[in-house]
Amino acid sequence: MSRVREFPLPDLGEGLTEGEILKWLVAVGDIVELNQPVVEVETAKAAVEIPAKWAGKITAIFHDEGTVVDVGSPIFAVDTDPGAGDLPEPSAASLAAVEIAPAEGAVEPGLIGGPAPGGRTAVLVGYGPRTGAAKRRPRKGAGVPASNGVPVAASAPAPVATPAPEPVRPAAAEPVHPAAAAPAPRTGGSAAAPGGLVLAKPPVRKLAKDLGVDLRTLTGSGPLGSITRDDVHLAAAGTATAAEPASATGTGTAPAFGPDREQRIPVKGVRKLTAQNMAASAFTAPHVTEFLTVDVTRSVKALDRLRKRREWQDVRVSPLLLVAKAVLLAVGRHPMVNSTWAGEEIVVKEYVNLGIAAATERGLIVPNIKDAGRLSLRELADAMTALVQTAKAGKTAPADMSGGTLTITNVGVFGVDTGTPILPPGESAILAFGAIREMPWVHKGRIKVRRVTTLGLSFDHRIIDGELGSKFLRDVGDFLADPEAALLGWT
Repeated sequence: MSRVREFPLPDLGEGLTEGEILKWLVAVGDIVELNQPVVEVETAKAAVEIPAKWAGKITAIFHDEGTVVDVGSPIFAVDTDPGAGDLPEPSAASLAAVEIAPAEGAVEPGLIGGPAPGGRTAVLVGYGPRTGAAKRRPRKGAGVPASNGVPVAASAPAPVATPAPEPVRPAAAEPVHPAAAAPAPRTGGSAAAPGGLVLAKPPVRKLAKDLGVDLRTLTGSGPLGSITRDDVHLAAAGTATAAEPASATGTGTAPAFGPDREQRIPVKGVRKLTAQNMAASAFTAPHVTEFLTVDVTRSVKALDRLRKRREWQDVRVSPLLLVAKAVLLAVGRHPMVNSTWAGEEIVVKEYVNLGIAAATERGLIVPNIKDAGRLSLRELADAMTALVQTAKAGKTAPADMSGGTLTITNVGVFGVDTGTPILPPGESAILAFGAIREMPWVHKGRIKVRRVTTLGLSFDHRIIDGELGSKFLRDVGDFLADPEAALLGWT
C-alpha cells in the first residue's frame, strides 16, 4: 500500500457536483491527526470544514484558495507514515504511483485494479495498475514533463493510453501552499505544452470556446501549468496580466474592472443555488402579495418589559421574535398556509420548520428552526439567536437549510419599509417584515406619534386564495398590535 494517499473532494450535500476552496487550515509539511480539520469548502448550500481521513504529513495541496473543484477530484495528499523516512524522488522515466482513497481491501479478479485473463491487470483508461508505476504516452515531438517542469525523454510508450489534456500529478511533488510562500509571478507567455498541446480539462475547453478565449494565449495556474476555469474567466474579463490575478468575487475588495470598464463575477456557490431556486419558484408558483401597515407600539413596549426581566437578561430580544411568534400562532388558526403544492395533491404539514432569511458574505441563505411551533417564547428566542450566529459565521449545515415550510425575511434591518418576497421552493407563504418607524397615527381618536411597520405577505395562489391570505396576514397584524392580549386570547 502506498504511503501517500490522495483525498478527493467528497459530495458534501445532496448530489452537489463541485465546491470552492475557501481556506486551507494546514500547509504542506504540517503533521495532521485523524479527523483534524484540513480545509474549509463552500458548496452551493453551505461552508463546511473537511477533516483528515488519515493521520500523517501533508505532502501536497493541489488547489489554491478560491478554486472551484469538482467532486471526486483530489484536493490534498497525506504521507500516512512520515516516520519511515523521506519519500523516494520520482524517477526521470516514470512518476510514482499515488493511491487514491478509499482503495482499501482486496480487489476481485477482473475488476478494476485486479488481475485479468492473460496475466494483465484490469485498469481504467488513463489509470495504471494500483501497485505499479503510472506512465504517460509521450507527446509527439516532446518528452514527459517531470515534477520540476523539465521535459524528460520517454523510453517507451506506456501500455495504457492517457488523454493528452489530463496532467499526471506526481506523488512526491509538493505544490506550494499559498500561506507558505508567495506564488511565482506569471509570465505572459503561452500555456501550450511542447508540441502545441494545451493542458486543460474538457469542461474548461468548452468554457473557453463559449467565451471566445484562446487557450494557447493563457498561462495556467493549475497543477503542472494546466488551465483552470478561473484562468478562462479572468481572460474573458480582460483582467489576466503578468501578475497574479485579483479576486473576481467582488466580496470585500474593490471591483476589478477590465479595459471595457466591466467586471465579470463567476456565479457559483450559494449565489448560484439561490438564483436557480428563485427563478424556478418565480416561474412555477403564481405569486400574490398583500400588504398590511400595523401600529406596533405595544409590541415595542412589551419587548422593553421583557428585556428587564431577570430570566431574560442574557437573551437577544428583537421585534423579529414577536413576528415569528405571531406567524406560528397564525399558522395554528390557518393550517393551509403551512403546506406544499405536490401536483395532484396539497400536503398540509402539522409541524412548522420556520425559515429565517439571512444575508451572509457568500449570499442569501434560509436556515430554518425545526418544529418551531412547539417551542416556548424563550426557546424560540434561543433558537433564533443560534441560527443567526451560525449563519454569520458561515457554519450553517446543509441539513439546517432543507425542509423549510414557512419563511420570514426581515428587510427592516436595512431600513426598508417592505417588499414582495419570492417564495422559497416548496413553500406556500413568505412574510416580509419592514422597518419600524415613528409616524403620525390615529390612536383613540387623536393623531399621535406611534411606532409603525408594514408587513408584506407573498403566497402561492394555487393553495392560498385571497381570503385565506388576508385572514392570515390580519391575524399576524393583530398579534403585533397587542401581543399580550393575543397571547391571552389565542393560547
